[in-house]
Amino acid sequence: QVKLVESGGGLVQVGGSLRLSCAVSGRIFSTYAMGWFRQAPGKEREFVAAITWSGRNTYYADSLKGRFTISRDNAKNTVYLQMNSLKPEDTAVYYCALDPVVNKLRAGVADSWGQGTQVTVSS
Repeated sequence: QVKLVESGGGLVQVGGSLRLSCAVSGRIFSTYAMGWFRQAPGKEREFVAAITWSGRNTYYADSLKGRFTISRDNAKNTVYLQMNSLKPEDTAVYYCALDPVVNKLRAGVADSWGQGTQVTVSS
C-alpha cells in the first residue's frame, strides 16, 4: 500500500522560504510522476507543480512560476517543493500526490495523496 508523507511546513514571514518534502513508500517511486497541490481555507484545491518520473520535465501553475521549484531524488523516494519569496496568499495546506501520468496530475487527478502539511505566511 502506497504511503505519502509530507513534511517541512510551518510558519514563515512574508518574503521567506520553505522547502517541503514528500517521502513515498510502497510503490516503485521512480516510475511515477509526482505533484504538489494546495488548498487554502474556503477555496478549492489547486495545482501547484508536477514532475515526470525522470525529473526531466517540470510543470507549474502559471502564477507560481519563478518562485516555486519542484524536484525529486529517486534514490531517496522523495519529492521536494522549494518555495521562495512567499506571500500571504501562499498560505494553504500543501499536498503531494502520485500518478503514473503527469498530465493527470496537471489536471488535478492522482492515484494517491498525502495527508498534507500546513504552510502559513505571516505579514
